[in-house]
Formats: sequence, structure tokens, C-alpha cells
Amino acid sequence: MNETATPRLIGLDWGTSSLRAYLLGDHAQVLDNRSQPWGILHTPDGDFAKAFRELVGDWRQQWPSVPAIAAGMIGSRQGWREVPYVDCPADVDSLAKGLLTFDSGCGELSLIPGVMQRGTLPNVLRGEETQIFGALELEPALAEHALLVLPGTHSKWATIRSSRLDHFSTYMTGELFAVLREHSILGRPAREEGSEPSNDAFMRGLTNARESGAEGTVGRLFTTRSLFLAGDLPARHSLDYLSGLLIGEELRSVVASLKGAACPPLVLIGDPALCRRYQDALAFFEITDVRLLEQATRTGLWRIACAAGLVTAATPSSEDTRHV
Repeated sequence: MNETATPRLIGLDWGTSSLRAYLLGDHAQVLDNRSQPWGILHTPDGDFAKAFRELVGDWRQQWPSVPAIAAGMIGSRQGWREVPYVDCPADVDSLAKGLLTFDSGCGELSLIPGVMQRGTLPNVLRGEETQIFGALELEPALAEHALLVLPGTHSKWATIRSSRLDHFSTYMTGELFAVLREHSILGRPAREEGSEPSNDAFMRGLTNARESGAEGTVGRLFTTRSLFLAGDLPARHSLDYLSGLLIGEELRSVVASLKGAACPPLVLIGDPALCRRYQDALAFFEITDVRLLEQATRTGLWRIACAAGLVTAATPSSEDTRHV
């Protein structure tokens, strides 16, 4: 830990599968950080208060006046407290006003709301809003108009206009891959024989998704099995082929929606390895002006805490921004 800086905020990214905690100083500087595999579905005994106390209780004891804020599924119906969604379009101030603050048993904790896009086909996100506004804080030029892509279990494509989250779409690409890998005949060869990376197999999947036409990728998923049976796809490469099919279908849908319109600046946010995979896939679909952005979550926690008046400090300096 940086012993010379003063802690200003405890920020938590508490999702479905993991829990990360940051002790932040001015400019969202990370003074210390910790993590545990205690996502809301894996919190020991389902005791969120105990998990919170065990992870950051010593910080709270040493700096009792430092506020704490959390983003992610911890604020969902399955989490510690359910925080009502704010409506889309949403800005950082609406998120700050929607905070739910309560006594955690280890000091007060504020939970950040998710965002709901209402209409005939409603859509929701929870946790990504913090990454989105962290990205806008790190890259102010994106605030006027940008397309932010957050790959993951449920990939989000978020359109930014005039510093607001204006619209977003959800693709269940990651969850579909996990289900097919673990619980379907398509994943069986790799489950039985093992798996290894293959960029060629991934690109082959992208190609078949892009060229699926009216048949659609659903009509080509079984080729993961049939190519293996025909001896044209090794079992160890079948999962990368399947990944290419699913990511390719996601991008095929997005590219179709962008036809005839100028694509705004596109930024990938999230796990670096997964973002690079999406970057490669986007290049295959002839979208090459793509950047990767790190540190969006902790910067978003800081930005929302500032907007809510939990902390008062300058925003992150340019030297705190890290690109890959």
C-alpha cells in the first residue's frame, strides 16, 4: 500500500462471480486493492455483511470516516439490497441521486443503481453503468458521441450522446458459450479431450457466422459437431470455433444495424484478453478504428461518489489513464 497518500474512498466491484475492492486516494489513485471469488452467487453462506467486513473491515477500522460505494449485482434482486433502476437515458447525476445507502454493520455502504431502458422490449444493465461513466471520465472526448462495447457474460453495446447513456443493446454471447461448452453436445469433444487455443479455428467460426446469411448462425451451430465428426475440426480447437461463431453472430447483428451510418468512436472496456478477441473480430468485420480502455471501473466508482458528494476531489489526471 502507498503509505504517503490519504485514503478517500473504498470502492467495490461486486458482481456475479467475483468481488474486488479498491482503497482510493485523490484522483482515483489505487492505494490498495483486494479480491475474492465472492460474487453474489458464491458469497460464503450468502452472508454479504460478513464478506464485506472480512474484505475491508481493517480499512474501515483504520479510516472510519472514509465512505464506501459498490457497483454491480450486489445491488440486484439477488444481492444485498435491491436498488431501483434509473431510466435510460441516464447521466452520472441520475446515478448519484439513485444511490441506496444503508448500515452494513461495518459502516455505511452506498450501492449504485443499474439502468433500465423501457419500452416494448425493455433492457437492463447493472454494473456496466459504472464502467461507462468511468470511461467518459478518462476520455472526455467520448462524451459527445461514442459507442462503448463491454464484452462479457452479457455483452453490452452502449451509445453515448451528450454525456449520457442514450441507448444500449445486450447480447448473451458469453453465457451462451458457457452453456453450450458445459451442457451441450457441442462442448463434449473438448470436455473429453481437452482444449487449446486456435486463432485459425476462431477465424473460421467468424467466417461462417459472417457468411450465414438468411440461415443465421443458429443454423450453423451444429457445424461445431459435424466438422469434428468429419475430421475437419480437432476436438481441442472446437471451442475456439464455437467462440468465433457466437462472437461473429453478435458482430454481424451490430454491423447490420450500423449500415448506412457513420460509426462513432468505438471503445472496448473490460477484461483485456476478451477485449483483444473482440478487437480481432471487429477487424475481421472491417471495423479497425477501435481502442481498448482500462481502469474504467474504479474511475467510475470515484466519479459517481464525487457526483453524490461522498468525496470532493479533482478528477483523475491524464497520467492515471492507461490504454492497452
